[in-house]
Amino acid sequence: MANTYFQFKQFTVHQEHSAMKVCTDACLFGAWVAKDEAIVTANSILDIGTGTGLLSLMLAQATAHSISPAQIMAIEIEASAATEAASNFALSPWKDRLIVKHSSIQAYSDTDNITVSEFVNNKNVIKQFDCIITNPPFFEGDLQSPDTNKNLASHSTALPWSALINEVNGLLKTDGCYYVIIPALRAYTMQKLATQNGIQLAEEVVVFNAAKQKPFRVFQKYIKNNNLISDIQRSNLIIKDLENKYTDDFVNLLKDYYLHL
Repeated sequence: MANTYFQFKQFTVHQEHSAMKVCTDACLFGAWVAKDEAIVTANSILDIGTGTGLLSLMLAQATAHSISPAQIMAIEIEASAATEAASNFALSPWKDRLIVKHSSIQAYSDTDNITVSEFVNNKNVIKQFDCIITNPPFFEGDLQSPDTNKNLASHSTALPWSALINEVNGLLKTDGCYYVIIPALRAYTMQKLATQNGIQLAEEVVVFNAAKQKPFRVFQKYIKNNNLISDIQRSNLIIKDLENKYTDDFVNLLKDYYLHL
């Protein structure tokens, strides 16, 4: 019987009741975002669709030694996943900086009382965030699963990308950063929607399982600023080399998180 948890070096992700489990591309994405200077210096971070809480936990670890570590708000629409994320947060070394809200992002942003009173020392109200991260529902118009919870996590019916960008625009501070992981074939769609809302692509990483395969994921970093960014940083990330071993880039990103790296 497979484990119902994933053990990292500094935290554990229990995932028995969450539709979307820990996966390699999400871990890579979290590690890539965690190295960004804007995350290290952020005071507030929003995780949209947190699932098990994986990305929030990775960012909490990465910012643990910052001068003023960020408060991290995680939003999750699916009830059992939200409960599991809250439990994972409570068991972590950073429980005083992490909170999960069981809500759609639309309902969360509409409320007049967006607070982090649950945080230690009763922190002030957060209306906008320095950084927003999301591993959004990928699929639109695809054949759905009979599992309702998996559909919420994987399909964009409850959160179309146009609605996601609208919420990001409202919840992100000017000059704040937005990070997203998406299928390679839909990268331009996300960029187009973001640009229409004054959120400009600043960096893009195309991810390959192996060197001779087609790309399957793209990591993107955006900045909320109406000034177009002409010098977009672009790079590739390959998970395994020709000998089917993890590449140096993969190891360097995940060595602080994976037990056996």
